[in-house]
Amino acid sequence: MGKGGYSPGGKRLMLRKRILAILGALGILWLVGERGKLIQPSTLKYMQMMGWRRVLTTFDFVHAYFYARWTNQYIGWSVKYYMPFLGPESKDGRWAPVYHGKVLPNELAKALVSVNQDVCLENMEQLIPYPAARDLILQAPLDIVAYECGCRHSRANPCQPTQVCMVIGQPFVDFVLEHNPQSSRRLTQAEALELLQAEHERGHLHAAYFKDVMLDRFYAICNCCKCCCAGIESMMKHGAPMVMSSGYVAQVDAARCQACGTCQNACPFEAISVNGAAHVEWEKCMGCGVCEGQCPNDVITLVLDERKGQPLDIRVLAPAGHT
Repeated sequence: MGKGGYSPGGKRLMLRKRILAILGALGILWLVGERGKLIQPSTLKYMQMMGWRRVLTTFDFVHAYFYARWTNQYIGWSVKYYMPFLGPESKDGRWAPVYHGKVLPNELAKALVSVNQDVCLENMEQLIPYPAARDLILQAPLDIVAYECGCRHSRANPCQPTQVCMVIGQPFVDFVLEHNPQSSRRLTQAEALELLQAEHERGHLHAAYFKDVMLDRFYAICNCCKCCCAGIESMMKHGAPMVMSSGYVAQVDAARCQACGTCQNACPFEAISVNGAAHVEWEKCMGCGVCEGQCPNDVITLVLDERKGQPLDIRVLAPAGHT
């Protein structure tokens, strides 16, 4: 008899039972994920586009699957259990290089969802200054889906509405629609423009998000509020460079400013102070345009600033693909 009262044969039998139990649990989890099917067409398409070598030899597909299939749980877990323990290491960019957002003023966000032919922009190092996830690949006609915001879902009292994230392009759109039909809906380009405008009027910023396991490219426009967004929180509270500037800076006409403080309260990045007139702190301003949209006196404008990086302006980057 071996240690624990089991013979060598008994130990092998127990090991086989444990392996079978684990495989059975994984099989059940897979069937739940695939909503009762052996494999959804969009899952197979995702695997093919990622490449079988990467699927079989790295953890990337498993990571992507959990992120796209159980987005609310993924982000909720990150907000509750990961972000509170972010330390100084987050400031030197160990998290953001593979998962980051490019701020989009309202006009540029609308231009991006108005693309009407194929666009392939690869390795945009000057525009997306991170070592990974910096491609933008779209196919016409453009596929867009409204998806429940995982950040808002994770909060006790979220901003409304919650179905405001926009997943864009394949295979992401089909994956979301097949795996999460209860929390997503397909949008026309006109409906996407209406959603962007509504969020802009609510004082929320737009950001184009890129992620390594999402095929190393752009996959979504998030419409972020400063009270719910995990990306903004990780940046403002923990210094993680999750969001990069739009390439613009807010400029105030001090002579006409009424010093009402609306812009100060609206700014997601705490870049505005008011003392006689509104003042924009250049280092903090991300050029989102929230202050411009919320100013009741129309005294704020966005101006290009090359020191803030290149804008993600699809009209310039791929002019033939814009309506």
